[in-house]
Amino acid sequence: MFFLYICVEFSFNNTQNSHIMDKKHILGLDLGTNSIGWAVVNETIEDNGESHVDGILDAGSRIIPMDAAMQSDFARGNSISQTADRTRYRGVRRLRERCLLRRERLHRVLSIMGFLPKHYADNLTRFGKFKDEVECKLPWTKDEEGNPTFLFKQSYDEMLQLFWQVHPELMKQGMKVPYDWTIYYLRKKALVEAISGEELAWILLNFNQKRGYYQTRGEEQEEDKTKKEEYYALKVVDVIDTQERRGKDTWYDVHLENGFIYHYKSKEKPDWIGKTKEFIVTTQLNEDGTPKIDKEGNVRRSFRMPSENDWGLVKIKTQADITRSSNTVGAYIFNALLAAPKQKIKGKLVRTIERDFYKDELLAIINSQEKFIPQLQDKELYEECINELYQQNIAYRNSISGQDFTYLFVDDIIFYQRPLKSKKSLIDECPYESHSYIDKDGNRAEKHVKCIAKSNPLYQEFRLWQFVANLKIYAHQKDDNGRAIEDKDVTSMFLPDGESRASLFAYLNDRTTITQKDLLEKYFNIKKPKKKDSEMPYRWNYVEDKQYPCNETRGEILKRLSKAGINYGFLDNDAEMSLWHILYSVSDRNELRKALDKYSQRYFIDSSFSDVMAKFPPFESDYGAYSEKAIKKLLPLMRMGHYWNSEGIDLLTLERINKIIDGEVDESISNRAREKAISLKSINDCQGLPLWLACYIVYNRHSEVQDNGRWEKAEDIDAYLNSFKQHSLRNPVVEQVVTETLRVVRDIWKTYGHIDEIHLEMGRDMKNPADKRKKMTERAIENENANLRVKALLTEFLNPEYGVENVRPYSPSQQEILRIYEDTVLNSAGDIDDDIQDIIRKFAQSDMSKRPTHSEIVRYKLWLEQRYVSPYTGQTIPLSRLFTTDYEIEHIIPQSRYFDDSLSNKVICEAAVNKLKANCLGYEFIQKHHGEIVDLGGGRKVQILELDSYCASVENNYKNNRSKMKKLLMEDIPSEFIERQLNDSRYISKFVKGLLSKIVREEDEQEATSKNLIVCSGSVTDRLKREWGINDVWNHIILPRFIRMNELTGTTKFTTISSSGHLIPDMPLELQKGFNKKRIDHRHHAMDAIVIACTTRDHVNLLSNEAASAKSNANRHQLSHKLRRYEDVKIVKEGEVKTISVAKEFKMPWPTFTSDVENTLNKIIVSFKQNLRVVTRTSNYAMRFVEGKKQMVKQTKGDNWAIRKSMHKETVFGEVNLQRSKPFSFKEAIKKPERIVDSELKEKIKAMLKLGYSEKQIKAYFDSHKDEWSDIDLKKIEMYYFTKETSDRFFATRKSIDASYDEKKIKGEITDTAIQRIMLNHLANYDGKAELAFSPDGIDEMNRNIKELNDGKDHQPIYKVRWYEKADKFAVGQKGNKKTKFVEAAKGTNLFFAVYENDVLNKQTGEIEKKRSFRTIPLNEAIYKMKEGKLLDNEALFTISPNDLVYVPTEKDLESGVISHPIDNSRIYKMVSSSKYQVYFVRENVASVIMDKYEFSALNKEERALTGEMIKEICIPIKVDRLGHIIKSFE
Repeated sequence: MFFLYICVEFSFNNTQNSHIMDKKHILGLDLGTNSIGWAVVNETIEDNGESHVDGILDAGSRIIPMDAAMQSDFARGNSISQTADRTRYRGVRRLRERCLLRRERLHRVLSIMGFLPKHYADNLTRFGKFKDEVECKLPWTKDEEGNPTFLFKQSYDEMLQLFWQVHPELMKQGMKVPYDWTIYYLRKKALVEAISGEELAWILLNFNQKRGYYQTRGEEQEEDKTKKEEYYALKVVDVIDTQERRGKDTWYDVHLENGFIYHYKSKEKPDWIGKTKEFIVTTQLNEDGTPKIDKEGNVRRSFRMPSENDWGLVKIKTQADITRSSNTVGAYIFNALLAAPKQKIKGKLVRTIERDFYKDELLAIINSQEKFIPQLQDKELYEECINELYQQNIAYRNSISGQDFTYLFVDDIIFYQRPLKSKKSLIDECPYESHSYIDKDGNRAEKHVKCIAKSNPLYQEFRLWQFVANLKIYAHQKDDNGRAIEDKDVTSMFLPDGESRASLFAYLNDRTTITQKDLLEKYFNIKKPKKKDSEMPYRWNYVEDKQYPCNETRGEILKRLSKAGINYGFLDNDAEMSLWHILYSVSDRNELRKALDKYSQRYFIDSSFSDVMAKFPPFESDYGAYSEKAIKKLLPLMRMGHYWNSEGIDLLTLERINKIIDGEVDESISNRAREKAISLKSINDCQGLPLWLACYIVYNRHSEVQDNGRWEKAEDIDAYLNSFKQHSLRNPVVEQVVTETLRVVRDIWKTYGHIDEIHLEMGRDMKNPADKRKKMTERAIENENANLRVKALLTEFLNPEYGVENVRPYSPSQQEILRIYEDTVLNSAGDIDDDIQDIIRKFAQSDMSKRPTHSEIVRYKLWLEQRYVSPYTGQTIPLSRLFTTDYEIEHIIPQSRYFDDSLSNKVICEAAVNKLKANCLGYEFIQKHHGEIVDLGGGRKVQILELDSYCASVENNYKNNRSKMKKLLMEDIPSEFIERQLNDSRYISKFVKGLLSKIVREEDEQEATSKNLIVCSGSVTDRLKREWGINDVWNHIILPRFIRMNELTGTTKFTTISSSGHLIPDMPLELQKGFNKKRIDHRHHAMDAIVIACTTRDHVNLLSNEAASAKSNANRHQLSHKLRRYEDVKIVKEGEVKTISVAKEFKMPWPTFTSDVENTLNKIIVSFKQNLRVVTRTSNYAMRFVEGKKQMVKQTKGDNWAIRKSMHKETVFGEVNLQRSKPFSFKEAIKKPERIVDSELKEKIKAMLKLGYSEKQIKAYFDSHKDEWSDIDLKKIEMYYFTKETSDRFFATRKSIDASYDEKKIKGEITDTAIQRIMLNHLANYDGKAELAFSPDGIDEMNRNIKELNDGKDHQPIYKVRWYEKADKFAVGQKGNKKTKFVEAAKGTNLFFAVYENDVLNKQTGEIEKKRSFRTIPLNEAIYKMKEGKLLDNEALFTISPNDLVYVPTEKDLESGVISHPIDNSRIYKMVSSSKYQVYFVRENVASVIMDKYEFSALNKEERALTGEMIKEICIPIKVDRLGHIIKSFE
């Protein structure tokens, strides 16, 4: 027993507002999807005003634990919420609760009407609920002897008579007709004959339980015009072997009763002849809707078996069958059972069908029974019933008092559908418009108006005007002074004035979308040249291959009206708005039809209008950035030409415009607004205004300035977090990172004082929307696979074992080589020189360090991409020289002018040509040096291409890579390239920058992003890490893990020697997929943050290409000399020796930077966000009528708790008491002789006991008659016992039969012995082959022959079996049937591991010692204790949870009882998981394993420390704050 003492002192100033003029605190932040890297560095400001960073104050990594599946889903753009499963289960519970609520209301009404049987009514409470521990069945009661009796025996006998008439032979053979089928008979009978009130009650409760599927608008499947999918249930006529083989399978032609032929593949011929099989048949269609025909003249059809996803098609087929039969649902089911009584009801006859079918049936039943049951027409009884249901809701009670029981049962109770809750609270608020109101306290309050729906016609017009106003047309190749010019703005040729843009608006306003091709060809009548591989001579300023929205709402409406032949001349602005409002707001299909009928009458439209528009799909729930009120004010200033009218401008805005034009003083008009609108000279200038200017005129500001506040102290962040609206970012992953970042920044502020500057880098996954994340993930996977393929290909291709000539044409990797041969690249190679022979030898080595380098892989990829040709000379690049110094990787746009190290900015060319190109762009180089002869050395010379040849070559070779083609043809670096890198307009980026700007914003700043917030990109920090030597630091930090991997594997594959002679980490080729050595340690986030903090605005400007434009040459040169080390180099040019200054690496932030970074990283303790909110107290509110008004009233009775974790898996089990046998002693056998297995022995002992024999006398008898009982061992008598009498517990549930049920599983896991016998007999018929016996066909055969398999006894068809397992499960609840329902703890619910310490006597020394014991506290136990406000375990020394940190003391620590400072971080471990008495850990900084199931254990976690100690036996828990500082320790 000892105490852990850890003293942590910080030598920083803790005053928040203490500003030191010559010192600044710079915070670097690296934000990822589940991580926050942070670093605080000091910046010293000299007397001359210059500043420089000179030290790291602190750094850390904050991790938000997230499982791999969730991270992968987020990266792939899958919009699956973290709480999706919980929400789905809650939805199921709510459906059940609503069903029970309807049942309770029915009980109350039926009880008043006297329709409930006595045994049923006696078990109900006053409010229609079943009493505790009771839930009886209405048709079943008990007689005087307690035996179950069917209440409606007369109706059952009537039904039996029908079966005797239809199936007399089966009935004579003893066919059993289930009592449950009586409900379907009664539903049919009630349509024409009288039934009793109790039978009607049973029918009503049956309808409440299954009332059909309510299909809302938009849930209909989208009609695919290219194919038609249909559900069929067809009898198989013949199965013919086609003799076609595919592997072990054979193709069979399955001939169906309607003439269809199903081409089926199987190992064995299917036994389907005469059987009815279900199919989903897909027919391919032509544009006119007729079926497509194949070459042989047959209709192109494909077949597949139905799956769960095909329920919609099955629903349509079932509904069609019911409609065709002219029966109600109940009559249809009963007639089907009467015709084929052996078929299954659930899933076969009772399918998911729409609610209208059930509703029509119930209406018909009640209308029919009104003639026979007088209570259904009793008005006073009806009044009594609605008074009972609506005692408080007087208004509603009065509104339905004129209705009858038909309305009450059908519309008000059974088929009542609660309207969907409004999601208005999730809609963003307009940054401009608000309205004032009087709150509940009588104070005037203000609330922002909600944003407009994007489908609203006003928003559609608003968005389209922005598109038209911003549209520009550029000339791709325009003759000017005899040379080609790239990207010349020729917009004025096509759109010279506002009226021309208004005409374009009119054209686009009737369309849903527009592409560049359609705009140029169809509107501007620009035709593409007919030359081969030619391209359009013009382009727009938007993404060329992207489709842009026009007026989607109007376009879709016009499309449907045109298709129906309806003239849409009536569709003015008001009519369009009214129609949109109907289509947008009405979700019920019937209500929509009524609204459309009224609309067509109002506008005198043909009746077909309603038919067409009723199929209009619902609009997406997507919203703009402004409210409808704001758009109405902005639109009049954005319109142009004949659309513009000054009278449309609202009066307040008009008054402001006049004051701005006249220069009239008005304090409500800011100077900034006047500056922005200085170009306005008259009211006629107020048309076609850009959005930002319209905002300044109308609202005095741009929308981004709305929330430009300033946080004066750290507590202001707390106030913001307290008011932060959950789910407001609509992305829980990003929202979690944003809020946790603010908490980390707040703690840094409180710890180190005010932050003067923030440098920020956001991960791509964080700031991009789902669709872009998905594309990036796909591209990353594609690139990774390509790199691995190229590595393997190079290794194989250059391996002497195969030889270059030995090409295997059928090898996938060698097919690439074959293509190279076909292109005759190698034919021009000549002899292979010594350099390439060295490379070949290197690739052939087994040592991974001698495999292809990154540079060699890039060379090969570029060589393939550019079709083996140098872009500047047109000469073939021989493969034999590709990896030599004769050729170099060249940047099309030089890095000295524009930092772009991507593959799209690289080509392979001759080294001498690369030197001549120097600082030129590719096109610029050709212009200056076209036709020149370049000496390559060794007597070889090449000529630079002429301009025309160069352009033609680029267009031909790079037509599939337009990005690279543009760069090769670029005459200058366009400003858009630069702006694109500097401006990040993505919503999340803007939101985060806006929040962090509040911390560093100065008082006079009005911009949305503060000047003290610097945004870095990943490419900038990657470049600086490389040049500052931080990559070497990281290699040194993680090297011990790779050395350990060498020791574990007994190889040297995991390390290699760098070019500088140092040992560095490496990874074998076969393990490289998905591996990133940076991401194996959580501290890399802090490392990145340090680099980000030291990255100045000058670094960003130089590397983010702000200085890339031609006019910034001087600035670029100045920045480069300031930030980079220059070295004088002598060169020979035109025969003269000249000295030039060459830029080298970037200067270090300070001399000891790399060592300081390594020391800082080694001291970091990673901090993990803990989420142990298992159960919280909640306040439930319900809608109640108070003094005749609806109000939300807080529930006061009982405690309400919210469980925040998944408690158990969804499968529910029941405990089973299995009878088994085992040997017992003679003494035990005498006590319970009825359990003896041997029947003769059992009867003998029972008889002797009956005669009064004692135990000794009985034993003496058997001892004296050993010859007669020689096979009996009295010491081991086989006896039956029940598992509930032991500590073992067994639980069973129902499970579908599948091919896994072999003989062992059937005998060992199925509870029902009769089912065991049937399945074993069936399995024996298939020679024990479970995959055949229990395939879908095999199960069908088993059920057809079930009587024979059951030794001549009848048995119901078997589709599911009750199987059991020995397990530790817990009851769902403590009341009712929940006591008998057992579940298994869900994965990841072992959240608490308890460590106990007990006094134990050491038998050797005789001393009392402390010894630990352990257990995992089940989640259900933890929840019960938390509800009661108790500790998890009073007796525990401590409890730890996943992501908690523990310290593993050294022997010296254990001896002294005190942990010396500084603490050894390498002995800090993070708990990963626990199970029963085991608990697993990893080092706190480990983010992922180097080698799966190998580095630590098969579980990728360990019980022992790396130094060998059992962690749980000696560990001490420690607590760290968000910054990774130890704040608490335990005994």
